[in-house]
Amino acid sequence: MPNNIPLRFLPLFLTINVIIALALVAPAWSNELNQISQDTKLTYHGGALLTKQRTINIFLVWYGAFSPKDRTTIDNFFASLSPDEGSGRAGQEPAVSTWWKAISSYKDKAGNPVPCTVKVVKQLDDAYSLGKNLKRAQIANYIQSKIASKTLPLDSNVVYFVLTAKDVKVERFCMGSCGFHDSIPVPGKGRLAYSHVGDPSVQCPGLCAWPYAVPAYGPPGRPLLAPNGIGADGMVINIATVLAGAATNPFKTGYFQGDALAPLEAVTACPGIFGAGAYPGYPGDLKVDKGSKASYNAFGASGGKFLLPAIWDPMSSQCEVIA
Repeated sequence: MPNNIPLRFLPLFLTINVIIALALVAPAWSNELNQISQDTKLTYHGGALLTKQRTINIFLVWYGAFSPKDRTTIDNFFASLSPDEGSGRAGQEPAVSTWWKAISSYKDKAGNPVPCTVKVVKQLDDAYSLGKNLKRAQIANYIQSKIASKTLPLDSNVVYFVLTAKDVKVERFCMGSCGFHDSIPVPGKGRLAYSHVGDPSVQCPGLCAWPYAVPAYGPPGRPLLAPNGIGADGMVINIATVLAGAATNPFKTGYFQGDALAPLEAVTACPGIFGAGAYPGYPGDLKVDKGSKASYNAFGASGGKFLLPAIWDPMSSQCEVIA
């Protein structure tokens, strides 16, 4: 059974919105959220992390049709993760790279930290070769076949990302998952991490692009304006969540709380928290662009602006927001 990142990743959306439906008084839930954060404790289970090299290599598969604008947004986000690019040309803070640097506090049993550098090594376009309805097992088999044919490189410190377009339906996507990570066996290399994130803009924006879209239930409220578009910004939030989980718990033996098959991980342990003062239904205090009125909390490469979720800090044992 795959490692369901959202799995609890839907607390970003499902759990939060169920709670919202039960109560409308926000301040009371602020205390509840603080209690959840205090009760969360990710345990290191002694397994491997993505610490074999100084860089986590990313191989991207663009499955289906993506707009050039959305591709540029996601490319810029990946470029922003590394220290040399993360704060953009103007050196603005808080930066995407600063957010990712928090992951380096996760260390393996030898004391090696998760690398601060993330690099997209290769990208592959696929025009619906498996159709528009995919099972999770097909995604795993797809990655294995591309490695076997040498279409995708073989690497020991890698995450193979399959990104699906808005018209592609993936098993359990929008039904209990906004993305997931798991691993596949590769002869001579043990197991390698792979993941899936889909474009939620058509299928479930209120679930997998919150707070840039609102669900059909819960108290009334307006969604925030997305700096790059609901689909792309929803994918960025989910890519960030999945990548953090894959780096710190790639084989279900790293850092997590709860059931190994449905764990709370580095980001999913902090559901729905994006800024200070967050509570269920309210993402927290964010920056707002003066011109577009779009909300965000981090600067990236090429002037990009992104919204990134809180990360559970193993040093402070708390959910930390970028600031």
